[in-house]
Amino acid sequence: MFDLATIVTYLGACFVLAIVPGPTVTVIIANALARGTLAGLGIVLGTQLGLVTMILVVASGMEALVSFMGWAFDWIKLIGAAYLIWLGFKMLRSKGELGTAKAVKEKSFMAIVMEGFFVIWANPKALIFFGAFIPQFVRLESPTFPQIMILGFFFMLVAGSTDSIYAIIAGRARGLLSVARVRLLNRVSGVILMAGGVWLALQKRA
Repeated sequence: MFDLATIVTYLGACFVLAIVPGPTVTVIIANALARGTLAGLGIVLGTQLGLVTMILVVASGMEALVSFMGWAFDWIKLIGAAYLIWLGFKMLRSKGELGTAKAVKEKSFMAIVMEGFFVIWANPKALIFFGAFIPQFVRLESPTFPQIMILGFFFMLVAGSTDSIYAIIAGRARGLLSVARVRLLNRVSGVILMAGGVWLALQKRA
């Protein structure tokens, strides 16, 4: 279904996108700081559950689209590549701030997990992102639903790993997540993401 080059490229892109701090990371850090590493990992668990449902939505929607308008899929890929370039540009302009989310100490673990779930769904950009990013690596000659589910699982694996690292770091030492370091991470990731978006766009035109 996927060749090795596609998987390696996809996993690299997932890592770049997952490691850059965003709204989800902000909530993870806030909870880890307020209640410890376990609370941060609770948010990670909730976001993973949210990602499962989002990927199901994207997979079902893309399968239906290809069934009725297969020709439109190439345009979606081009638009998605442009969206990735725009995301990279935003990363370049980022100030490296982690945000000001606050966590309440009196939450149960299940409440924290549900907070992580709703954090994902409260950000509609996440669903748009999946609809733009994952189709870049889907092949129309094979069924789209299983491809998107597999790619989504790989993204969850990478994002879950990087988010867990943030939770552990925040739970132990806030100073390791300095603004300067986050800004540098954003700059490097932004350049990589923009270059990747251009490469994907050219690949679809070839």
